[in-house]
Amino acid sequence: MTSLTDRKNAAISRGVGMTTQIYADRAENSEIWDKEGNRYIDFAAGIAVVNTGHRHPRVIEAVKKQLDRFTHTCHQVVPYENYVELAERLNAILPGDFAKKTIFVTTGAEAVENAVKIARAATGRQAVVAFGGGFHGRTFMGMALTGKVVPYKVGFGAMPADVFHVPFPVELQGVSADQSLAALKRLFAADVDPNRVAAIIIEPVQGEGGFYPVPTSFIKAIREICDQHGILLIADEVQTGFARTGKLFAMEHHGVAADLVTMAKGLGGGFPIAAVTGRAEVMDAPGPGGLGGTYAGNPIGVAAAHAVLDIIEDEKLCERAEQLGGRLKQRLAAIAEQVPEIVDIRGPGFMNAVEFNDVKTNLPSADFANRVRLIALEKGLILLTCGVHGNVIRFLAPITIQDNIFAEAMDILEASILEARA
Repeated sequence: MTSLTDRKNAAISRGVGMTTQIYADRAENSEIWDKEGNRYIDFAAGIAVVNTGHRHPRVIEAVKKQLDRFTHTCHQVVPYENYVELAERLNAILPGDFAKKTIFVTTGAEAVENAVKIARAATGRQAVVAFGGGFHGRTFMGMALTGKVVPYKVGFGAMPADVFHVPFPVELQGVSADQSLAALKRLFAADVDPNRVAAIIIEPVQGEGGFYPVPTSFIKAIREICDQHGILLIADEVQTGFARTGKLFAMEHHGVAADLVTMAKGLGGGFPIAAVTGRAEVMDAPGPGGLGGTYAGNPIGVAAAHAVLDIIEDEKLCERAEQLGGRLKQRLAAIAEQVPEIVDIRGPGFMNAVEFNDVKTNLPSADFANRVRLIALEKGLILLTCGVHGNVIRFLAPITIQDNIFAEAMDILEASILEARA
């Protein structure tokens, strides 16, 4: 019999990379069972999508109710109330003491593309500044903004023009907040007039780049620079949003409001939906028809998103994220006493990471991180790596994970890290 992996290799482009060869059969909260009946603890959550767990009963109930009414009309043709209501909710909960408006699309990359479109329409400017190590999607503008070449830009030719990068402040990599700000000032002096810059886009915690949180002093300085030059600040909260960092939005940790916020992933609890929310006058800059999409704000995704917001509030998932993240970092700190390869443990809420270096060279060790991932997978724990050097393991379990399963995962994690040293 031909294996599923062989069938996949014959049928699907190799460009669709796969972290595991597990083929899911069913999932519940923090657990996945594959086609062979093997059970896994999920510390990936579909890359921070099912923050509320696989198949949360309230999400499933909301989707079933919507399925019984209608599944698609295209909001731009025949609109529907739950789209309007979800926009009202996001406008109300997003940080910033100003009037807001929202649009819905389908993916995080679409949200980023539309945020740039909106910024350009509102300012009449073209240039956009992003950061090294950032990830903003696999569409062409998303790739251009992304600050990592392999695997995202290789072989795809020229990127859109008028996109500039400066280093993201990561003390561990020898880049301080002051150095990053100095690089931005050099960029404005040498490469692009700040009066030609429409937006600066930043992840409050870098995702693919290594789970590095932005320093509060730095994001406040960026806000001031934007205000000084009439530049719009875009916060990419696609991976950080919806309780993952212990706040509904990661920017709340810094007391800084962005002009535009992109969101997706955790908003839909497993169903495709993304959004851009921002200053009302900025969001109104594009003309009618300039924004949207056939599946933008699909009623099934909108229904799921309403349930997700209710669950986060009712089950106090922001507080739960802080508790789980605290336990995880405490356990990792204890493991680090026996594992000199661990050079950093970080992350707000339950958006955490551990970074590994080679003990002999003190250089980033992607090999060690991958050994840990593979050993953990054999033991039934799904982990993801990240980082420009691939030497970081990120932890993205559902925030609804049960205490006993979390404890089981911690035991597997410790055993896997210790075994990787053997």
